[in-house]
Amino acid sequence: MIRDAAIVLLTLNEVQGLNALWDRIPRDRFRELVAVDGGSKDGTREFLAAHGVPILDQTIPGRGVAFRVAAEACHAERLIFYSPDGNEDPDDIERLDDLLLGGARLAIASRFARGAVNEEDVSPFRPRSWANQGLTALANLLFNEGPWVTDTINGFRALRRADLLALDTSVKRFPIEYQISIRSMARRWPIAELATNEGQRIGGASKALSWPVGKDHLKVLFSELHNARPLRD
Repeated sequence: MIRDAAIVLLTLNEVQGLNALWDRIPRDRFRELVAVDGGSKDGTREFLAAHGVPILDQTIPGRGVAFRVAAEACHAERLIFYSPDGNEDPDDIERLDDLLLGGARLAIASRFARGAVNEEDVSPFRPRSWANQGLTALANLLFNEGPWVTDTINGFRALRRADLLALDTSVKRFPIEYQISIRSMARRWPIAELATNEGQRIGGASKALSWPVGKDHLKVLFSELHNARPLRD
């Protein structure tokens, strides 16, 4: 049975990852497969075109913009956002969709749930993990009334297209995931996580620079404080 869901490939110079992971993406089991490309120059666009993947272009750069471009263009009921960079396990794509089918409004592949593996686990110095866990703790304490969410920031996630549009997100860059998590918490939506195995990046460098991205997450947190639990009711 074909799932009424879309796999959304978020790409910016990811041709090496696409070459390595293409055969593991469950393309034939989903209604749609699209790519939102931020202006790749390394052959990514040519790879996608050769494999018949529709490319949605961004007139404004940023990951948050890419989320909204996908939501506005896709027709499937559910969206699974996947970056083919090696960090995200394609075996989890269907599992995330299963969580939505099971009643979740937001499904997250968690790098910090019991049994998960984070790419920084090989190092005693884990600045990205520590920052993530600190921001996640703040989000839970300020906005969440349900079970503790262990990874509010990972972009490997799924939600219904209508729900993403209803959240009326405004973030243009990386903290889009944090804003989605916070607004889902504030609405008391059921959030489900699965423990994921985060692999090492395949080719290129991460686009998420620690300090600028961390600062942007804090800006999102402060901008959402009007929805904090003490002020909500």
